[in-house]
Order: sequence, then structure tokens, then C-alpha cells
Amino acid sequence: MSRHDPIDPATATPSAMDTPPPRRRKGPVLAGLALVALLAGGWQGWSWWSEGRFLIETDDAYVQADLSLVSSKLEGYVAEIPVEANQHVRQGEVLVRIDDGDYRIALQQAQAKLPTLDRTLARIDAQVSAAEAAVTQAEAQRAAAQASLRTASTAAERARDLAARRVTSQADLDEATGALDTARANLAAAEAAITGARAEVEVLQAQRAETESSRADLQLAVAQAQRDLDMTVLRAPFDGTVANVAIEQGELVSPGARLAAVVPDHGLYVEANFKETQLAEIVAGETARIRIDAMEGHEIEGRVVSLAPATGSVFSLLPADNATGNFTKIVQRVPVRIDLPDGTQGLRAGLSVVVEIDRRTAPEGTAVAEVRQ
Repeated sequence: MSRHDPIDPATATPSAMDTPPPRRRKGPVLAGLALVALLAGGWQGWSWWSEGRFLIETDDAYVQADLSLVSSKLEGYVAEIPVEANQHVRQGEVLVRIDDGDYRIALQQAQAKLPTLDRTLARIDAQVSAAEAAVTQAEAQRAAAQASLRTASTAAERARDLAARRVTSQADLDEATGALDTARANLAAAEAAITGARAEVEVLQAQRAETESSRADLQLAVAQAQRDLDMTVLRAPFDGTVANVAIEQGELVSPGARLAAVVPDHGLYVEANFKETQLAEIVAGETARIRIDAMEGHEIEGRVVSLAPATGSVFSLLPADNATGNFTKIVQRVPVRIDLPDGTQGLRAGLSVVVEIDRRTAPEGTAVAEVRQ
């Protein structure tokens, strides 16, 4: 049969008949996708309208801690390091021991001088007592001299009266006058003895004051030596984890050298760096939602505590000098401190977080709350 001959439908095979065209299914699929996109867009729009427009977000935020940098006040060799890196310690637990031989000797030398000064003070006290007794004795001699002077004065007056009436001889008058002069001299000597004894007491008291001052200085030296000796043992300032141990046993450390760090167990907070254009609606007391990257986006709730008084660039080691001809304006960021709830587990200082501050939670009486109303 020629290919140009007509085909008889009754005798034609199925393969020879034309197959029907496939059904068009793209329309329902596209309609479904459009519906899904519309629903997703509506959901996103509703979320933004109902909540998102009230949130102030930044991903430039990190978990911070007021960690303690352990440094040595003294110079010496490291005698012992009882802890290891990443070890948990309690407050007061020993972190580093510095060889204390020299400081222990200095303390003993200062303590050895105290008994000598104590004996010096005791000797001076005895001398003061003796000098005070000499003063008392001199005062008694003055009283006797005064009595002798009164007697001699009376005798001399009587002798002059008798001599005037020619009852007694001139020799008796001369003897009475000499006795009066002697009594006056004895009184002057007694007065001088009192002055000398009192001056001796004052000198001894001044020596005692000087010795007491020297003893006070020595006591301070003993206290300083004891303090230096105590400083050879470095202890944990609070409960936390030891990190960044930068020394080895036997190493010579100098004053101020950083030896290790202690990260506290509690008191972690978030420092979020917000753009300057976002600060108008951030006030202390607002609620912050914090998503932690290391915890698979786990969300916790914090509270805004304070805003830094200056931008981060102001506190940098080399602040930018904008008074140049090639100035380019850059949006600055201001650190905002956010407290974390107590008992939050799994946090580490330095972790990255995403912060969303809800401006609807601004405390009553603030400018943000008044604008919201």
C-alpha cells in the first residue's frame, strides 16, 4: 500500500492513529503558586503590621562579661599553677603561687626590729620616771630653801633692829646677813634644779615620741611586707571559669603582667550596637528579644539597662579625624547594654546574637511611651 493511499479506520492499527494532545496543567500550578505567594506575602505583611514595625533590630550584638584579668603586683618566679585553662573555680581559690622566699625574709626582718624599739621605749619610760622623781625632789629642795630663806630673813631683820639699838654687835648682824644671802642662793639653786629636771623630762618625752613614730613606721613596714607576702598568692575574685592562662611554672613574671583571666558565672549581658538613626525610640526599661546564634536561634528575653554616652568610635584607640577634605559620612553606632535573665544556660562571652527591642514596652512617662500613645 502506498503511503498516499487513504487509511481505513476499521483496519488501521492503534500505532497508526494520531495520539490525542496532552492536557494543559500549567494553569492550575501557577495559580497555586500565586495563591501561596499571596498568602505568604499577606502573612509577612500582617506580621510586620502587627509586630514587626514596632521592633528595632540589629545583628551587631554580642554577649559580654565583666571578666577579671589576673595580674601580678610583684616580681617573682611562678612556683605553682594549681588550675588549668577552662577549669571552674570558686571565689578565693588559688590560681597562681609566686615564689615567696624574698618576701618572707623581708617580713621577718621587719618583725625582728620591733622588739628592739619596744625595749627602747621601756628604757625611755624608766628614764622619764626617774626625771619626774628628780623634779619632785627639786621641788622639795625648793620648799626647804624657801623655809630657810624665811628664817634667815627674820633673823636678819631682828639682827638689824638690835644692831640699831646697839644691843648686839656688828658681827652678829654680819652673820645674819650672810645667812640670808646663803638662803637666797639655795632657793635660786633649787629653782634651777627644778627647771633642769623638767627640761630633762621634756627631752625624754620627745625621744619617746620619736621612738613611737619610728615604731609606727616599722609597723607599717611589717604590714607592707605582710601584704607583699600575701600578694604572692593570686586567688579567684569570684566564681567563674579560668581562661587564657598565659604563664608556665618557673617563668619570671613582672608587676602588671597579665597571667590569666576569670570569666564570671553570672552577670553576663548583651552589648548591642545600634545605628544612630535607631536611638530615638530606645530607652532604658524596654524589653529586648535576643536570638543566640550558637543556640540555633533560641530566643530569650532581656531588658535594656542603659545607652552609652558616646559612640563606639569615640572610645577607639585611634578616633577618626573627620576634619579632612576627603570626609565620608558613616552611620555611627552606639552601644546599648541589655541585661539577661538569671539562670540562662549555655551562654559564653563573645557569642553573636540578634537583638530586637520592642518599643511598645517603653516605661510610662518616657518620650517613647508618650509618642506611642
